Amino acid sequence: MKIKHFKFYTEYNQFYLSSDNADFLNNIIDFDSSSYKSRLKIEKNSLVIFTQSYGNIKGEIEILETSNTNIDYNKYDHIVEGGINIQSGKLKILDCPHIHKKLLLIVKPGKYRVRIYSSNLLTVKESDLVNETDNDYYRIELWPSEDMKRKVLKQYEER
Repeated sequence: MKIKHFKFYTEYNQFYLSSDNADFLNNIIDFDSSSYKSRLKIEKNSLVIFTQSYGNIKGEIEILETSNTNIDYNKYDHIVEGGINIQSGKLKILDCPHIHKKLLLIVKPGKYRVRIYSSNLLTVKESDLVNETDNDYYRIELWPSEDMKRKVLKQYEER
């Protein structure tokens, strides 16, 4: 699959990957400190991706046949993986809190491993909530896999 780029506005330093319109949000959600630190929360048929920016988000997503084993760790500030069950065959990128679809990908139904690479996190200024000067960027890769557990490959430490 070709790389699909995305750019959209989201709030609360998060957005979602979901195959069911983030139905988990209908229940009380507990975002524990390990989810924030790892920048990923795994929910039923969904992932919560925590961002550095509160506002404008930029990135790309690519579906692979197998895991990318050639990772340049120096290029990214943070790298985390987790699993998602895409039962519907439709993977959506959704904003927060409105749950508006920002991108739709059609995939073979099944379980996938998702790797999120975060870069340029130091460029984000807390006072810059609505401007587009933040340069944080999110690369997302996914491939078929039964592994659903969260794993941090590179941890970003706030400065």
